[in-house]
Amino acid sequence: MRRLDPSVDVGDTDPAVCPYCGSDDTRRDHPKGPSLCRSIHYCNACEEPFEAMA
Repeated sequence: MRRLDPSVDVGDTDPAVCPYCGSDDTRRDHPKGPSLCRSIHYCNACEEPFEAMA
């Protein structure tokens, strides 16, 4: 059985909600963050980067 590496799995298509403005007009910039359960996102509405939990 093949297992996917969770640090690079980008299968989640639900947008993260921006903690600064509350918008869900966001994109995942990078699947890896400071730890395996966090990823880097960017808000298109307020133009701020943020981390989200996976």
